[in-house]
Amino acid sequence: MNDDFQNRVAAAMANPQNMGELPNADAIGTVGNADCGDMLRVWVKFKEQGGRKVIDRASFQSFGCETAIAAASLAMELIKGKTASEALAMRGEEFAKDLGPLPPTKVHCTSLVEGALREALAPVSDAGGPGPIAQPAVTAPTTLMDAFNKPEEKKAGVKVVFLKPANDGGLSSRA
Repeated sequence: MNDDFQNRVAAAMANPQNMGELPNADAIGTVGNADCGDMLRVWVKFKEQGGRKVIDRASFQSFGCETAIAAASLAMELIKGKTASEALAMRGEEFAKDLGPLPPTKVHCTSLVEGALREALAPVSDAGGPGPIAQPAVTAPTTLMDAFNKPEEKKAGVKVVFLKPANDGGLSSRA
């Protein structure tokens, strides 16, 4: 990886935005990548603005490499003010554009962001209505770490979606 990329990731890591659980979220999405072991959960809160339901706040929690955390941090800022459909139309390159071109071994990090947003926002986009989507039962774990520590409660609303492995000729990073 080049020094410029490393410096941009380090800068994003020095001041990650919107990290942590978002209480009373309207939508939650959780994904994992079996190839590298990264996990990402996003929380989204909507508001009514100009007759449209737009993203007011978004946050994330990640068990992943620095690039995955940096890309998620940037993405949470980029989706604010967008409708669910607009956010779903965004691609990984947009989420990581401030990091510069990603090395081939790190492209999967933006796929995590896309997957978590798709998991959280697809039901909202399909419904199109102003109300929040159904939330997990109160007994569900409230953080990603709680979800892994309390497997008997996973049935209450935590769904991990494993992404397809990147077809990069075996160049995927495990970090």
